[in-house]
Amino acid sequence: MGWTALFFINSIMLGVGLAMDAFSVSLANGLAEPKMNPKRMSLIAGVFSGFQGLMPMIGWVCVHTIVVYFKAFEKFIPWIALALLLFIGGKMLVEGIKGDTEQEEDSRLGLGALMVQGIATSIDALSVGFTIAEYDWIQALAAALIIAGVTFVICFAGLAIGKKFGTKFSRQATILGGLILIGIGIEIVVTSFIK
Repeated sequence: MGWTALFFINSIMLGVGLAMDAFSVSLANGLAEPKMNPKRMSLIAGVFSGFQGLMPMIGWVCVHTIVVYFKAFEKFIPWIALALLLFIGGKMLVEGIKGDTEQEEDSRLGLGALMVQGIATSIDALSVGFTIAEYDWIQALAAALIIAGVTFVICFAGLAIGKKFGTKFSRQATILGGLILIGIGIEIVVTSFIK
């Protein structure tokens, strides 16, 4: 495929589709941390967009190098995402039920948890490497950068929306955020059986 309008439209649509899980997690993060500042929102959205851009490139490299090994690994991707999201979502759920959100510092998303969320919401993007396999490496990189840009905008919006509603319902928001993450993990596994 050349540098046509269809290339850019496909890349944007891939970005929107891949960003939906990250949007939901961003919404949950905004709900759990209603006093988040724009710099922190940019950091969180940046982590999600970074992973969403990196994973298709890793998938593209796998297609062009170790495709046989990647095919065997592909069936485990939804289960890995489920395990990661169950862990983070379960932790948020327990904190919300126990009322451990008294201090803002306690409800802040740590770097480790953010990285786990980034991996969990983007691991299914590895398979995008198969859909962009016919691209040369410059086009694959351009598609990955477009996906990352779209993800950043969508995640920033999710954080802003969650933050707005999280101010009013901090404890309930933490519980809801945990349930959202668990639901996303289950949805990833269920849709993997439908494909």
